[in-house]
Amino acid sequence: MHPEALVIGAGPAGLMAAEELAKAGQRVVVCEGKPSIGRKFLMAGKSGLNVTKDEPLADFVTRYDAPQLRPMLEAFGPREVHIWCRALGQEVFTGSSGRVFPVAMKASPLLRAWAERLGQDGVELRTRWRWTGFDGAGFRFDTPEGAQVLTPRVTVLALGGASWQRLGSDAAWVPWLKAKGVDVAPWKPANMGFRVNWSAKMAAFFGQPIKGVTLIAGPRRERGECVISERGLEGGGIYAVSRDLREGATLALDLLPDLTAAEITARLARMKPSESTVNRLRKLGLSKTSVALVMEFARTAPFDHLKHLPIPLQGPRPLDEAISVAGGVEWSSMTPDLELKALPGTFVCGEMLDWEAPTGGYLLTASWATGRWAGQSAARFVQRL
Repeated sequence: MHPEALVIGAGPAGLMAAEELAKAGQRVVVCEGKPSIGRKFLMAGKSGLNVTKDEPLADFVTRYDAPQLRPMLEAFGPREVHIWCRALGQEVFTGSSGRVFPVAMKASPLLRAWAERLGQDGVELRTRWRWTGFDGAGFRFDTPEGAQVLTPRVTVLALGGASWQRLGSDAAWVPWLKAKGVDVAPWKPANMGFRVNWSAKMAAFFGQPIKGVTLIAGPRRERGECVISERGLEGGGIYAVSRDLREGATLALDLLPDLTAAEITARLARMKPSESTVNRLRKLGLSKTSVALVMEFARTAPFDHLKHLPIPLQGPRPLDEAISVAGGVEWSSMTPDLELKALPGTFVCGEMLDWEAPTGGYLLTASWATGRWAGQSAARFVQRL
């Protein structure tokens, strides 16, 4: 028996679309290529599941580069995420940075409760059902029982972007949609680390954080921290300016953002000239890691670069290592309901759409919001048939 509604992809966007279709009384089948659902969602929650950001909606919506998302986020924004999590029995709290987390911190309790509720609503989850393209008017799958073709009345695609391929976001769908006349913008890494060619002396600092600095990317300044890795720089601070760096801005660090250049000069003047450079840098308040950076990139004039230490980057880490991506299905290929113009009755949502946002709860909230929007739109489509 063919489902009334088919959702391909069991990440946050796909499951939210299925939830909305089931609420509307549709018989829903969700097909997921991996052996279990929500794999990237679970990975994101390993260090604490950041579900949204507690800030005014007027500010929240400005964090996205796609104005088309505004009505979806206004319908399902930070307040609604709070309510939705609590309805699943997962209390949330707001951290000092404004980021919102479940009290349990991990993603697995939320996902289990959600999957149970979807099952109670009649949603059927089929894992190891990998979409392999179109078959006439149907959707062809490789399954444990062999090739299968489904011809639903309405379909929602929630196929992810092009990062973290091992978790299911492999962008295999791009040529199939392009062949149907759907425009897909090229992928670019987002919220990613950058390569740095360290000297051998920096190996002792791999894994160490750089705290209390301001990152300067062209005209943009962001207070934050990042981590020195064997491959370069990673972490929240670098992710916050990653788009600027990807587009060609240079990176520099203000290692003492709470001091002016004049204050630094005055403090240095009170130190003994016979003291070593390293000791004077530490007396200024620099950590061992920050001192190492100064000696790595400004050894000949260390005190001249404390407010603007250039960090030579060798380009972004590969696309598949990025937390998220820019690019995807272009907005011109969709109606405001997220229906593909070239494929009536097929809706799209989540990371496969062309939008970009920083980390901090914005990515997950928009995935839920677009999934909800696509699911409601798909339900209205069926009701009109």
